[in-house]
Amino acid sequence: MRLGSLRDSIVRHITAVQGAEVAVWYHNFANGDTLAREADVSYHAASTMKVPVMIELFRRADAGTIALDQTMVLANQFRSIVDGSPYSLTAADDSDTEIYQRVGVSISYRELNERMITHSSNLATNVLIDVLDAGRVNETSRALGAVGMRVLRGVEDTKAYEKGLNNTTTARALGVLLDAIEHGLAASRTASDSMRAVLLRQTEQGEIPAGLPPGTRIAHKTGWITATTHDAAIVYPPGQAPYVLVLLTRKIADRPVAQKLMADISRVVWESATTSR
Repeated sequence: MRLGSLRDSIVRHITAVQGAEVAVWYHNFANGDTLAREADVSYHAASTMKVPVMIELFRRADAGTIALDQTMVLANQFRSIVDGSPYSLTAADDSDTEIYQRVGVSISYRELNERMITHSSNLATNVLIDVLDAGRVNETSRALGAVGMRVLRGVEDTKAYEKGLNNTTTARALGVLLDAIEHGLAASRTASDSMRAVLLRQTEQGEIPAGLPPGTRIAHKTGWITATTHDAAIVYPPGQAPYVLVLLTRKIADRPVAQKLMADISRVVWESATTSR
């Protein structure tokens, strides 16, 4: 399937879902094919902002300023970026409930990162952002070319949300970061390989993976909030170079509808990528 036909097929799937807004970034390392649809439109990042947080952590480990196996006592209290007022997270609003049993107990940076990516732990994310500093995460993203990524704060900072102070991203920005991980440019080659291994252990499989043949290797990070569902992935077809696919969706109130749309797009991209050698 040529890129023009692929674009037409993707648009047909999107327009079939009334009111849906979808940004697409696709880059095939095997043949250089690139498709961008609204790829520079800014979306609420949801949990996809955890990718640049992970990159900053591993870069600090490369620099020797943080040891991944270093431990800290897990706390559940954070400060709003609006006025410094304290707030805490609740297990009921987190994808990872188990980590709340560890509050007050030592936990390593490595495990915090694992939970942040594979289980999308909001608590682990906020702890890491406090340690790493959102501003530094942004600087690293921009240095890597992901100018559309903006990390302002941790998760569930209600006062910031009410003022419109949100973490945002574009499909292209997430694609750039995944490209950097795949090519060993996000940090050292060893660190980039370790990050990819964590992304390969992602437990949420309802979006891009749902459109792929069973058993396909995929390193990815999902994210969702009300009427917003995202997935950013490196897909590894057997016997050929991988491709990056980023899908950002909004204005789809029913998450299963968004997931099906993303799986349908993933399926046609797979067909294009694996027949255009």
